[in-house]
Amino acid sequence: MADVPSMRELLGDDPPQNWGKWGSDDEVGALNYLDAAQVLRGVGSVRDGQVFTLQCPMGHPHGDPVFPGREGIKREMVWDQELFESGQGPSFPGGIRATDDKAEIFLQGSSQYDALGHAWYDDTLWNGRSADTTNGGGMSWASILPIAERGVAGRGVLIDMARHRGKDWLDKGETFTHADLEDAAAAQGVTIEDRDVICIRTGFLKYFYSVSHEEFYDGFVEPGLTYSRELVEWFQRKEIPNLVTDTIANEVTADPGSGVLLPLHASLLRNLGVSLAEIIWLDDLAEACAADGRWDFLYTAAPLKIHEATGSPVNPVVIR
Repeated sequence: MADVPSMRELLGDDPPQNWGKWGSDDEVGALNYLDAAQVLRGVGSVRDGQVFTLQCPMGHPHGDPVFPGREGIKREMVWDQELFESGQGPSFPGGIRATDDKAEIFLQGSSQYDALGHAWYDDTLWNGRSADTTNGGGMSWASILPIAERGVAGRGVLIDMARHRGKDWLDKGETFTHADLEDAAAAQGVTIEDRDVICIRTGFLKYFYSVSHEEFYDGFVEPGLTYSRELVEWFQRKEIPNLVTDTIANEVTADPGSGVLLPLHASLLRNLGVSLAEIIWLDDLAEACAADGRWDFLYTAAPLKIHEATGSPVNPVVIR
């Protein structure tokens, strides 16, 4: 840790920022780019009416892919036939019976969206607000609720980095840049356009479901984008509203050059207001895109409307 620079030292004193771009009270950041024209542009990518849902199942027998320190869903039946047969269940007029259950979950323990206030440095959140707004039992600023109330809809483009590199999944710690994304897009015959929702498949969720937990979490470091100022400027210049990946943390876990943990959360989420969607299942969509050579589509997502929450489970829906 002594050899690892601070986030400010890595990103610089004048990093690319979008603070104030949509006013001092803005809590949805780069999603503002997705205006009605962008929604219609996404609708224009629909050709066959194929529908894909992108959430990983919660409570899967293999377990739930979560960041170390979090746990998967803990679900419990409250009403079932056995309860009614024992006479302990409620009695309803007419004799109808029903199942009921409850769950304890990490709100970022499944396919999910981060709130813009989820990650910060220098005690300051998105748009310059104090990190003290996270105190008191909830996030009073830049929680997931404004994003959930707004929703996400626009043209999505899938970049299949695993397929581009001839692999089922990228290796632990394997990195790529914005230039690699553009190279892969060109090979696929698609263009990453301004204001696109960028979806990146690394195959790492497929890896999670293919191996033991011990193997997956051994020396935990995911593949992904790696920080550079040029990459951040590329995101800012192209006005990218949303980064969507099939990894738990959207980026290579620790920057391979500096050792800093999750610098893109600081530079994209906190500084540019780019929404981050993580643990998104892209394999079925990738197979369909590869089959007919069409890699763009209408991307939609609506996190749950949870008051003052740091993030929310989501089941994005893609139509192509």
